[in-house]
Amino acid sequence: MAAFETHFNTCNWDDTLASINAKTKADVEVALASNKRSLEDFKALISPAAKPFLEQMGQMSRELTKKRFGNTIQMYAPLYLSNECQNICTYCGFSLTNKIPRRTLTDSEILKEVKFLKNKGFDHVLLVTGEANNTVGVNYLNNAIKLVKPHFSNISIEVQPLEQNEYELLIENGLYAVLVYQETYHKNEYKKHHPKGKKSNFEYRLDTPDRLGKAGIHKIGLGALFGLEDWRADSFFTALHLKYLQKHYWKTKYSISFPRLRPHSGGLEPKVEMTDADLVQLICAYRLLDEDLELSMSTRESETFRDHIVQLGITSISSESKTNPGGYAVEPQSLEQFEISDERSTEAFTKMLKNQGLEVVWKDWQHFN
Repeated sequence: MAAFETHFNTCNWDDTLASINAKTKADVEVALASNKRSLEDFKALISPAAKPFLEQMGQMSRELTKKRFGNTIQMYAPLYLSNECQNICTYCGFSLTNKIPRRTLTDSEILKEVKFLKNKGFDHVLLVTGEANNTVGVNYLNNAIKLVKPHFSNISIEVQPLEQNEYELLIENGLYAVLVYQETYHKNEYKKHHPKGKKSNFEYRLDTPDRLGKAGIHKIGLGALFGLEDWRADSFFTALHLKYLQKHYWKTKYSISFPRLRPHSGGLEPKVEMTDADLVQLICAYRLLDEDLELSMSTRESETFRDHIVQLGITSISSESKTNPGGYAVEPQSLEQFEISDERSTEAFTKMLKNQGLEVVWKDWQHFN
């Protein structure tokens, strides 16, 4: 049993949620006044009792973000390589049960997509696939990384969980970061949403960041998919996971993402709604927990929400994203993994950022062999 799994098993979901909901106004005030905040403080900051403090939390979050990151925001783009998948996931357009045309990009098609993104100015790319080991396994991913490496200074992936030695191979060839979301830390609910495929193994997915840490990855991205379960409990367990990883793999950087359920083919309605105010509260709570943490926002959210949140803690953001393989230049009409909400062009989006006094950063790191 891996180390975090042991740690995780000491925490009960229902007790954790009850503890969060029991936090008082006094607990929130203590958390806000603290110089170094604990996970108990984080519980207070994401609790219902913190709602009246949202404006104060927003101001503090903004100040901490400016102190650590300045007036900058990092741009990245997802590049979907394949929608082939052997998993059944109730919330995903790529799920095995969805009768959609499947497509995996060839080398020449990948390079067409790369050309589009480079013309937009992107230098950080996130390679995304479904989970189909025979089609888009380690060999395919390794080839894709080698293919795009000459064109991007920073390469991340969001793919199926791999073994430590497989991550080591990809890191050697230019991989910088891996995003691996647990989706939900509620074990029973997880099983309901992942009834078939390798992803149905809750523990294997839970242990993936440990394998990444041991492999020496530069950055690990964590998160939960909001809507599957209570967002407060899932956020606490994500923070618990984060703090464990920071302690054991202290050379690695970390980021948190905030995906909310979005419409897709065969869509799932959220079990628990997360409002815009809830999401603002959570983003600010993470910033108050850790001022060095990278906080990332995708195009799932609306224009209005994204325009405001860039001042309150977000440090990395995408624009003009396509969530279908070949969506930029090869086959724009193929089926998306989920619908995006902010469909502005990169030019329009970066103009908005500059109008807010933010410096758009395209490149801040490069992998050298």
